[in-house]
Amino acid sequence: MIEKVKALEDKFNEINERLMQPEVVNDNRQYTSLMKEYSELSPIIDKYKQYKKAEEEYREADELLSSGDADKDFKELLQQQYQDSKKAIEQLTQELTLLLLPKDPNDEKNVIVEIRGGAGGEEAALFANSLYRMYTLYAAAKGWKIEILNENATELGGYKEISFMIEGAGAYSRLKYESGVHRVQRVPETESQGRIHTSTVTVAVLPEAEDVELEINEKDLKIDVFRSSGAGGQHINKTSSAIRITHLPTGMVVECQDERSQYKNKDKAMKVLRSRLLEREQAAHDDKIASERRSQVGTGDRSERIRTYNFPESRISDHRIGLTIYKLDSFLNGNLDEVIDALATADQAEKLANQE
Repeated sequence: MIEKVKALEDKFNEINERLMQPEVVNDNRQYTSLMKEYSELSPIIDKYKQYKKAEEEYREADELLSSGDADKDFKELLQQQYQDSKKAIEQLTQELTLLLLPKDPNDEKNVIVEIRGGAGGEEAALFANSLYRMYTLYAAAKGWKIEILNENATELGGYKEISFMIEGAGAYSRLKYESGVHRVQRVPETESQGRIHTSTVTVAVLPEAEDVELEINEKDLKIDVFRSSGAGGQHINKTSSAIRITHLPTGMVVECQDERSQYKNKDKAMKVLRSRLLEREQAAHDDKIASERRSQVGTGDRSERIRTYNFPESRISDHRIGLTIYKLDSFLNGNLDEVIDALATADQAEKLANQE
């Protein structure tokens, strides 16, 4: 591992020198590319510097202790330095190992989140709204930007479906674990006997596809224009600005009616289509290779129930890692980091196990 880090250190130093060359500074594309590489390597190099310092202190203490020249007080100090630096080397080795794990190329991308009410009718639609609120609060706390792409609201304030984009550094790296079926157990307001109902909501988290990653032939698209509509006549647009795009080779359909401008709706719908097609391509590629690279803990199958929200017990259970916490209100108010951190740790442990 240390040989690998040394090679990365040489590369880092070379990039650093190139970034100071006038011809690179004046070439925006080259400079941006090198800066991206420099930023990615910086945490590894910083950690390696700490490792080298600890190693030097360990070697120094070991040599002085071995010489037998130290008096009693100094020997105690050396033994403390020896133990502390040995412990630091073990810790830093572990941290470097994690930093060297293969990165998910999508981690720094923006995401498109699609939430759909599943089994449970209006109760599922209401919980879809709760999840939308939860993710928007989490995004706001992270300083990320949110933009609704399409929504299909119900009379009681729920969502049959809603899709939205979250823009911000590392959005996919945190939210990718949210893909799957979310189950809610609670007593609906309309339930007179106080019985607990179980409903489901599906969440899909797609990394935003860049134009260069995927080429879509215009001939493969069927574009329909229609009038926007909302629950109970809300947001009805008298002009035909809503867009439905069908990707003929796959039969994939995307609708967008959030904007009053036909052009803006088409642009948003194309973003969703592009991201869905890219995810489909990546999934097909992952199926072909023997050693599957998982982008999220669990199988990633959308039919998999990943989490249960139990209102009577104020409980959240994440079934992929067997984690249960009793902080339902806080969680639904966007405080997701405790669970996401645990999922990320489990993901890292699995990647480490696969490397051995």
